[in-house]
Amino acid sequence: MTQLPLPSLLLIIDNQALADNWLALDRMSGTARAGAAVKADCYGLGVDRCVPVLWQAGCRDFFVAHWSEVPGVIAHVPANRVAVLHGPQTPEDAAFARETGVRPVIDSLRQARLWGEAGGGPCDLMIDSGINRLGIAPEELADPAVQALDVHTLLSHLACADEDVSMNARQLAVFRECLPAIAHRQASLANSAGIALGSDYAFDLTRPGLALYGGVPRPELAGRIAQVAFPKAALIQTRTIGAGASVGYNATFTAPADMRIGVVSLGYADGILRSWAGAHFLHGERKLPILGKVSMDMIVIDLAAAPELSDGDWVELPYHLPDAAQQTTLSQYELLTILGNRFG
Repeated sequence: MTQLPLPSLLLIIDNQALADNWLALDRMSGTARAGAAVKADCYGLGVDRCVPVLWQAGCRDFFVAHWSEVPGVIAHVPANRVAVLHGPQTPEDAAFARETGVRPVIDSLRQARLWGEAGGGPCDLMIDSGINRLGIAPEELADPAVQALDVHTLLSHLACADEDVSMNARQLAVFRECLPAIAHRQASLANSAGIALGSDYAFDLTRPGLALYGGVPRPELAGRIAQVAFPKAALIQTRTIGAGASVGYNATFTAPADMRIGVVSLGYADGILRSWAGAHFLHGERKLPILGKVSMDMIVIDLAAAPELSDGDWVELPYHLPDAAQQTTLSQYELLTILGNRFG
């Protein structure tokens, strides 16, 4: 087949920043090891790009959500280093886990029984310490189906680690009380924000996700976590419009004078939602404001600060996640995971 032309969108991944983020989180985990949540295609940044970098940096524990995510991860790391957070829903899920060697995370009595009926083997066990999402209730730990499990990692998940609230301490206490109730090799509670809560929350293994990819869920992480993802777009047209001309859908911007403008082939189909209206692109340090509404595949920008730019030149969308979240009112998680698949 004829080779595709070069893309007009690029998502630059700073491999060194990704590795450095994992190393920083591993250091902050104290005597615990840092693993990596690589679900949702490494939070939208690409398993094939990110998992090898994390492995090379020293990460040895990887977590996905869905069984469909397993093949992409075990193409780069040993299967027994991967756990599937949503657990086995069917006998086929259990058979897949046993055949590949990945560990299912058991989240309910039904899953515990299903795993045992399938022949069992090493697994992880999630305790619900208060988030009321997935997980075994503490009072269910005595059930024979749970006691029969070969538990590698005993886990729970913090609901409010990004806030200074009493629920963090309550969940920590519940989790600690559960530790003697079932045999396990290691324990894990802290996510990215949980790591910043201190050594009491680290146990044996931490499970950062957002912060690996540039997210800063707590102020303690500011200055330690670097931006990883850099969306860039090529100008597909430049032109001059006259005073009084309007731009984009619903004519929400009207030129106050003659203006040089540019069009980039980027829009809400690529995860750049209309909440970006009023923000700006960058060319070096120069700001190029967005004009009018973001449309499905195109954004119009003001080239007054960089009048020399022409068709084919590249501009960057500022994507430092804390700042972008404030600009758009989207969460840092959303900003990462909604990035589309048209980036080169």
